[in-house]
Amino acid sequence: MTTRNELATRVPRAATNGVRTTGHTPAPAAAPTAQHNSLTSLGLITILLGASLPMVDFFIVNVALPTIDSTLHASAATLELVVAGYGIAYAVLLVLGGRLGDAFGRRRMFLFGLAAFTIASLACGLAPTALTLVLARVVQGAAAAMTQPQVLSTIQASTSGPRRSRAIGLYGAVGGISATVGQVLGGVLVSANIDGLSWRPIFLVNVPIGIVALVLAMRAVPNSRSANPVGVDNAGTAVFGLTLLALMVPLMEGSSLGWPVWTWVSLALVPVLAAVFVVIERRAERAGRVPLLPPSVMRMPSMRRGLPVAVPFFVAFGAFMFCYAVTLQDGLGLSAFASGIALAPMSVGFFASSLLSSRLVAWLGAKAVTVGAVLQAIGIGAVIVGVLIGWPHLTVLDLTPGMLIAGIGQGFAMTTLIRLILSSVPVERAGVGSGVLVTTQQSSLALGVATLGTLFTSLAALPAWGMRDAFVLVLAVMTAIAVLIALAGRRLPDPRG
Repeated sequence: MTTRNELATRVPRAATNGVRTTGHTPAPAAAPTAQHNSLTSLGLITILLGASLPMVDFFIVNVALPTIDSTLHASAATLELVVAGYGIAYAVLLVLGGRLGDAFGRRRMFLFGLAAFTIASLACGLAPTALTLVLARVVQGAAAAMTQPQVLSTIQASTSGPRRSRAIGLYGAVGGISATVGQVLGGVLVSANIDGLSWRPIFLVNVPIGIVALVLAMRAVPNSRSANPVGVDNAGTAVFGLTLLALMVPLMEGSSLGWPVWTWVSLALVPVLAAVFVVIERRAERAGRVPLLPPSVMRMPSMRRGLPVAVPFFVAFGAFMFCYAVTLQDGLGLSAFASGIALAPMSVGFFASSLLSSRLVAWLGAKAVTVGAVLQAIGIGAVIVGVLIGWPHLTVLDLTPGMLIAGIGQGFAMTTLIRLILSSVPVERAGVGSGVLVTTQQSSLALGVATLGTLFTSLAALPAWGMRDAFVLVLAVMTAIAVLIALAGRRLPDPRG
C-alpha cells in the first residue's frame, strides 16, 4: 500500500509532468488508500458493463436498418440520422461528460448517464415514428457521452501500477468485443422477432441490463472527483461542439443526400472553427481559467504523440468493421447473423491479446504498439490472399487465420495506445484525458466509415471493379496504415512510467 509520504513526493511530479502552470497549482489528488476509494473487481466489472452498452449500441442498429425502414417507412436520410444522431451527440458531448465527472463526481455522472441511457433505450424501443426514434437516439448518444468518460477516469483515479494496466487491458478488450457483439446480437434479435416486436428488442434489451448495472454501481463503484473542480468552459464547449458538428454531419449524411453544397461549406468551415477554438482555449488558460481542452494537457508527450497514432488506427478499425460486414452480406450472400459470427476469430484474438497486453508492455514498453501493428498488417494481408484465391466461393474458414492474427495485433496495439495516451495525465485531469481519448476514438471510427467506407461502396458499384476488388483495395490501404503505425510506434513515449 502506498503511504502518504510517498504520495506527497510522487503526485506533484506526475501532475506537473509536461504541464505549464497558469498561476495556481492544483492540489494533488490522493491515490486510493482506503477500500471505499479503491476499484474492486465487482466495481471494475460494473463500469465495464456500463461502458459496453454505448459501444454495443454504436453497432447494433446497423443490421436492423432495413427492418426499421419497413415498419416505420423512413426515408434514406432519416435512416442515416438513426445512426448519425447517436454518433454525433456521442462525439460532441464526450469531453464535456469527462469535465462534468471531474467537477461533480465520476460515480454520480456514471449513474446519471446510465439512468438516462436506460430511459432513452426504452424510448427507442417504443418509438411510434421515425422522427421519435431519431430524437430518442440523440438523447441516447448524449447519455452515453456522460457515461463513457467516467469509466477510464475511474480507472485512472482508483487504480495504479499493474492493476491499472490490467484494467485498461480489459477496457480495450471490451471495446473490441462490443463491436462484434453489437452486430451479432442485432442479427439474433431481429431474426428472432420476439413477440412480433421486430427490431425493437435491440433497444429494449438495454433496459434490464441498465437497471442491473445501476444497482451494482451504487454499491461497488468508488466515487472520485478532481481535487480542484472547475466550471464548464462555455465558449470552448460551444465552439468545440460546432467544430465536430461541422465535420461529422456532412461526413455521415453527405453520401445519402448526394453531397449538396452545404456539406462542402460545412467541411470548409472546420479548419476555421478549429482555429477559433484553439485561440479561445489558449486565452482561457493564460487568464488562469481551466479550458475545456487545456493546451498544457494536449502538449503532454503522451497526448501530443499518442493521439496522432490513435486516429489512423481507429479510422482503419471502423472502416474494416463496415467493409467486412458489407462484403460478407452483399458480396457472399451471408445473413446478418452469419456475418457477425464471421467476426468471432478476430474477437477471440482481440480479447486474448488485450488481456496479455500489460505483460507485453512491461517487457517492450511502447514497442508493443509496433508489435501489434505488424501482426495486424500480417493478418489483413492473409485476408487479402484468402479473398483473391477463394472468391466467389470464399468461406468463413478461409478468412479465419487472417482474422485471428489481425485481432491479436489490434488487441496489443489498441490497449497499449490507450495506456500510453493517458500515462502522463495527472489524476485531477483524468476526465479531460479520457474525454479527449474517447472523442478521438468515436470520431475516428465514424471518419473511417465516411472515407474508406464510402470509397469501398463507390468502387464496388462500378462494373470495372466489383465487390472483391473494392474490398481488396481498401484492405491494402488498411495494411499500409498498419505499417505506418508500426513505424510510428517505435518513437512513442514509454508508458511504463
